[in-house]
Amino acid sequence: MAKDPKKNPKKDPKKGSSATGKARPEPSGGRLARLRFKKKDMPGGLWLKCPSCATTIYRKELEAKGHVCPACSFHFTVPAPERLAMVLDEESFEELFAELESLDRLGFDDSISYAEKITRTVEKTGQNEALLCGTGDIEGRPVVIAVLDFKFLGGSMGEVVGEKIALAADVARSRRLPLVIFTSSGGARMHEGMLSLMQMAKTCSALATLNDAGGFSICVMTNPTTGGVTASFASVCDITLAEPGALIGFAGPRVIASTIKQELPAGFQRAEFLLEKGQVDRIVVRDDLRAVLGTLIDYGTSTWEDYPPPRPLEEAVEEAADEDPEDPEAPEDPEDPEDPEAPEDPEAARDVSLQEASDPPPLRRAEDAPEAGERDDRARETTVVLDDVADTALVDDIAEMVVVDDDLQAVDDEIVPLEAEADRPPAATAADSAREEELPKGEEY
Repeated sequence: MAKDPKKNPKKDPKKGSSATGKARPEPSGGRLARLRFKKKDMPGGLWLKCPSCATTIYRKELEAKGHVCPACSFHFTVPAPERLAMVLDEESFEELFAELESLDRLGFDDSISYAEKITRTVEKTGQNEALLCGTGDIEGRPVVIAVLDFKFLGGSMGEVVGEKIALAADVARSRRLPLVIFTSSGGARMHEGMLSLMQMAKTCSALATLNDAGGFSICVMTNPTTGGVTASFASVCDITLAEPGALIGFAGPRVIASTIKQELPAGFQRAEFLLEKGQVDRIVVRDDLRAVLGTLIDYGTSTWEDYPPPRPLEEAVEEAADEDPEDPEAPEDPEDPEDPEAPEDPEAARDVSLQEASDPPPLRRAEDAPEAGERDDRARETTVVLDDVADTALVDDIAEMVVVDDDLQAVDDEIVPLEAEADRPPAATAADSAREEELPKGEEY
């Protein structure tokens, strides 16, 4: 059966879309006109995936909800400037020590030098270091606040971060203000080697000084808080708070699991797990954080009333400078302890006599033991000349000691030496006498 050419016309690329002879109209502009309808690329960073529930979230929606996942309430890491805007009252923050910058003391060089890495990070974040600190108000209550920024080299702690924490604690002590710290860090900054590890002891010492002065400190651990930051100032504050689901620990869970060759428990190193173990005092959601901090600040600032106000540092330095231990005009000591002609202190002589009285008599050897009936004069060695001692009760006690020594000596005279004890035949018992009677005569017993 022949096919109808009208139902299935053959396409002719030269004549147009079909064999009818009608040519396809060419759009004006040719190739350039067709490029106008090409699909444009979407800009990056508009969508994020939640690491907890894998939900795709629009970035602006996430920022409107305070960087909290709308599906599972996972708390994302917040940059330091946004954290300050969330917690503090509007336009109340005054930054301190912003001029401090890191130095490449070790000349650390990886793929790029540490100095070059710091320069690039400063240009990218607009901050000189990973820690922002200063003063501000939380619901009308003045505080000293310090916030770690994970975007600056993972919030790692180097010399500048440790110095800023110590300075913030000193400001809180001198101004009698509470100290609030937000942590988000990967630990000590290994680019600075041992110098970064030294900041652990430095920051703990600064917080201990604040505590001894009656100060009050709060640490809010956010995701993630690990390494040397967890092992130092983040764990020694008066109150430790945490955000839900925050990773808190020293080494990572994968490193621990591969080291101990065991499966870790569910929720290991998360805020809920640490709350159960007692390392965290309370878990606070981000929306309630300001109110909780305000309540705790009211509680903690009442401790200042029991402590005197600290003296300014300038006055302490001037007072120390005025006290010269090597003053040539100071009067000499009239009594030289090395002078043999110096008068003897009667109290010192009394102490020496008492010490001699309390010393036990020297031990004696077996060959030095006295013969039976003779008196041992060593028992009298406990007697002390107490001419300068006016304590009659002590004299009576020593006299009793001598009497006891005499009684012991009398008992000692009656003791048979061990050699004579070994030569004496054993005493016969009643059983042995009965056995001897039963034996026939002539047999040996």
